[in-house]
Amino acid sequence: MNGTIEISKRHRRREKRLVPRPFLLILFVLVAGLAWYFLQADFTKQVAPYEGRENVIVFNGKAAKQSYQLKEDEILLPFDFIKEQIDPYVFWDEPTRSIIITTKDKVVRMPTENLTAYVNKKPVDLRVPVTVIDGESYVPATPLEKLYGIKLRTVNEKSVVVVEKEGDTFQEGKLKGNPEDTVRVRVQPSVESPYLADVAAGNAVDVLGETSGWTNVFTSNGLVGYVSSDVVEKTTSRKVETTMEKPKEQNTAWKPEGQLLNVTWEQVVNKSPNLDTIPAMPGLHVVSPTWFELMDDQATIGNKADASYLRWAHSQGYKVWAVVTNGFNPDWTKAMLSDYNMREKMINQLLQYTNMYNVDGINIDFENVYLEDKERLVQFVRELTPYLHEQNVTVSLDVTMMHGSDRWSNFYDRKALAKTVDYIMLMAYDEHWASSPKAGSVASLPWVENGLKEVLTEVPKEKLLLGVPFYTRLWKEVVQPDGTTKVTSRALYMSGAERWMNEKKVKPTYDEATGQNFVTYKDPKENATYKMWLEDETSIQKRIEIAKKYELAGVATWRRGFEEPQYWKFIQEKLNGK
Repeated sequence: MNGTIEISKRHRRREKRLVPRPFLLILFVLVAGLAWYFLQADFTKQVAPYEGRENVIVFNGKAAKQSYQLKEDEILLPFDFIKEQIDPYVFWDEPTRSIIITTKDKVVRMPTENLTAYVNKKPVDLRVPVTVIDGESYVPATPLEKLYGIKLRTVNEKSVVVVEKEGDTFQEGKLKGNPEDTVRVRVQPSVESPYLADVAAGNAVDVLGETSGWTNVFTSNGLVGYVSSDVVEKTTSRKVETTMEKPKEQNTAWKPEGQLLNVTWEQVVNKSPNLDTIPAMPGLHVVSPTWFELMDDQATIGNKADASYLRWAHSQGYKVWAVVTNGFNPDWTKAMLSDYNMREKMINQLLQYTNMYNVDGINIDFENVYLEDKERLVQFVRELTPYLHEQNVTVSLDVTMMHGSDRWSNFYDRKALAKTVDYIMLMAYDEHWASSPKAGSVASLPWVENGLKEVLTEVPKEKLLLGVPFYTRLWKEVVQPDGTTKVTSRALYMSGAERWMNEKKVKPTYDEATGQNFVTYKDPKENATYKMWLEDETSIQKRIEIAKKYELAGVATWRRGFEEPQYWKFIQEKLNGK
């Protein structure tokens, strides 16, 4: 019995010696597989910061896609970076090969490869010029620091330039650990992400953000990446201060104290009206005569200004905001807008006339402009406005409703224009224009209110004036032999509309759909139907109510002379409660 056990024991011992052989093979395969996995896994890989790029720009905790250049130890920033990140309105003028920067009170032109720049037309020396490298324009950073309120600092032996803006606040911190410890900085907030470097503990960092146990940091040696939040100790906050030149304080947006603005346009065809025939206009603040007009493709301005009209207006207590138009000629407008020298020529003429006639404001009325000139129009206004503000001149600009054709509506960058000028005048009329194939109101009240709400998404209410028409259109519909209807119209003043209704012995009725009084008349002799939506006390009061409802800056009426004299007192009472 004992032998059997022994034998049995020996047999079991022999089995124990045999079992590890396949087990060791499996274990070897597992270890080899794990080793291969770790060697191939992303989280064990070290990758080059910024994908190995040089001359990296870091802004708002991210690497820009553009790189900077160095010239005579001066940092030059690429034009595209400035436009994308710092100033969307920085402008490249191809005809003069110049960078143009406009601020609230400055127009700065820097011609390429030229050590002279111009600030409000006065020459200023540059240490390094704007330089073109491989077709890209690079701008010296020194003047930009003062113009934009930016601050540049270099790290990692100047391989990285950090751009910060005036007033930006950064949370500072440091990496925890003993001096001999290192902290791994990863590309993404994950242990499975590749890493950029192992950074010594104790190093300072800027804390850019936190997410799911990871902290986004910018390290003192120029890395942007993620570390475990456990190893970050927040310290103090740092606020960026620069040598930015503060713009001059200007109060050019003139407004009567405690009142909504009441403006009217004065259409001047050849010469100013007979001043003796102009009735009293109680409550009116501003007259805006159409005095200046683009006359050709050489930026020549036609001048119909009248010093006696201005003296009369001032004697009546009115401000004068002279209108400048583009002649409604898209080709002349393109020629002027496309070249800095042409824009400057027109601006110089306007400044001369503004000073000569001592006008209080300029009202820009550019219409019928090519869509491709949208940005150039903004540039012209940005180049003009600082000079007018320097003369304490109020600047306003007219726009149409947002829906419409490219050349009569879509070319306006209303948001950008509103940032520059003091006021925007919304020409809230011509819903149905002179040659409209369908008879309808010049400006129905629902159309006005809905269009106004759209414009208010881009123009601040305190800068917006609602345009109010003093005219209507008499529509004539005639059924043709083929069954179609021929539609024609003619514009009528208020007095003309009243006279026509008296002649035809018709009385208006209220039209709920338009919010206006409406008349219709069938003429059996002509086989024609006449229609007219009236501009009267009803429609004017409703327009003023809309202006008040949306807390606008006021109203602007087109045009003086189309109204009946008694309406001025009515507008005064409804607009400003007097």
